[in-house]
Amino acid sequence: MDILIKVLQLLASLSILVLIHEMGHFLAAKLFKVRVEKFYLFFNPWFTPIKFKPKNSETEYGIGWLPLGGYVKLAGMVDESMDTNQLNQPVQDWEFRSKPAWQRLIIMAAGVIMNFVLAIAIYAATLFYYGEEYVPLHKVSLGMSFSEVAKKQGFQDGDILIAADGKTLKRLDEDNFRNILNAKQVLVNRAGDLTMVQLTEDFPQQLIASNEGFTSYRIPFVVREVMPETPAFGAGLQKGDSVVSVNDDVLCTQDEFSNVFLANKNTQIMIGFYRHGDFLSTYITPDSAGMIGVYLTPFYEVYPTTKVTYGVLKSIPAGIKKGVKKFTGYASDMKHLMSKQGAESIGGFGSITQLFPPFFSFEIFLEITAYLSVILAFMNILPIPALDGGHIAFLTYEVITRRKVSQEVMMTAQKIGLLLLLFLLFYANGMDVVRAFFR
Repeated sequence: MDILIKVLQLLASLSILVLIHEMGHFLAAKLFKVRVEKFYLFFNPWFTPIKFKPKNSETEYGIGWLPLGGYVKLAGMVDESMDTNQLNQPVQDWEFRSKPAWQRLIIMAAGVIMNFVLAIAIYAATLFYYGEEYVPLHKVSLGMSFSEVAKKQGFQDGDILIAADGKTLKRLDEDNFRNILNAKQVLVNRAGDLTMVQLTEDFPQQLIASNEGFTSYRIPFVVREVMPETPAFGAGLQKGDSVVSVNDDVLCTQDEFSNVFLANKNTQIMIGFYRHGDFLSTYITPDSAGMIGVYLTPFYEVYPTTKVTYGVLKSIPAGIKKGVKKFTGYASDMKHLMSKQGAESIGGFGSITQLFPPFFSFEIFLEITAYLSVILAFMNILPIPALDGGHIAFLTYEVITRRKVSQEVMMTAQKIGLLLLLFLLFYANGMDVVRAFFR
């Protein structure tokens, strides 16, 4: 059921992104009086589940069955359909090829622009409606847990992140993670003392290769809810109880307790906990799965949070700033793909699906959709033939030199671009399969 919820969210998000992207091409084409022959959500090789053509309309609309994108077919344009019949006929005023290079450039760039505008609009709307709430790193009293790769760099469980190359680390987010990856040294608070952790140049590559992540919050074991007919219910645990020990051994984090419970399946143990300031103890027997039957309090309810609110006038520039930072940050991350470890970390639709939670939250859905819109804008602006970026590159050349690229060159470039895209598609999704079944 969890995977179904994730897949449905992915399909909904892709549908929005594809429609907005293709709508950009469609509206720009209409603006310059270029005939749009087809407007499709998803691809439709071999057969088309849904299609219709309104009366007196020159455009056929449809929904394909292959959710790898969509397309707008413009009259008189060399595209992925490789249809050259029309191109061998006399040029018509309503064809794409008859328009000035600057108009064709706008038409091809409109999809990327619409995706970026969509991301900014979503970010501005979510900042206005939800604001931003985060846990300041200096208020995470138990500090952070670190992966084995991070520990080899010198980080220790319990360290509180302070700064990376002098840049203050206020919260655990994408921007600060990127600051750490690009840093030479990170300042941490270690048991009250300031300590500098020196990072090696290959730390990013090691982190990518490990697939372990970098860090996570150390969260105390505080009961949020007790499930009925479970060991915790039988032991008398209640909401708000803070468990601190097992068999008189003091433990700190949810992970530590989970490991101890797992090691004591079907074995009676004594746990110590605080309830309203009073220290109590009781015996409990984890079940055969090493579980005691409680929902735990998440980190953002354990640690104090900071809330930032935005009015209408502030949310718009804040949304623009966030969109630009996401775009430039994603672009800067591309350098890590040039390494062997980076190439092995590439993922396809399986990896994208894992971005969505196994439940529906409109706020989270919008955030992920905005981020995917940024990624789609970036990928489509790459100068790869068959993508918008390839057309933009050829048209930019034409605008600058006033020399039109020949139809033969365009067709050859399209074929090469399609082969490259197919290779990347199979490689990325193949890596998902390798990670799922062979690692």
